[in-house]
Amino acid sequence: MFHIGHLRLLKRMRELGERVIVAVSTDEFNALKGKKALVPYEERREIVEALRYVDLVIPEKSWEQKTDDIRQYCVDCFVMGNDWQGHFDYLSAFCEVVYLERTQNISSTALRKSRELVVGQNECLNILGIF
Repeated sequence: MFHIGHLRLLKRMRELGERVIVAVSTDEFNALKGKKALVPYEERREIVEALRYVDLVIPEKSWEQKTDDIRQYCVDCFVMGNDWQGHFDYLSAFCEVVYLERTQNISSTALRKSRELVVGQNECLNILGIF
């Protein structure tokens, strides 16, 4: 779920380099990770492509593709939020790895949970005939 933290991360990424390439997880890859996106891949890709900080969006189909993507797109710097600190250190054999600080008090998980709460409340109100 795209939020202001993602936008700020992309803006800081732009400040680090000339080109920003974003890998957006496909619906199939999300399923393998045990996740289900609220917005389909094609729409998420379209949203990210429209951002002025982004030069190219590629589909992320697996964890293993990262090294191939780094080579294919001549990536000098791989950037992730610091909630992934250490997970991608192995990529330092191919390029610089940078973990940027996340925006405080915002996360996709928190947004999903608040959405579930609102949907649950609306369902209760519907049952009571308020809506």
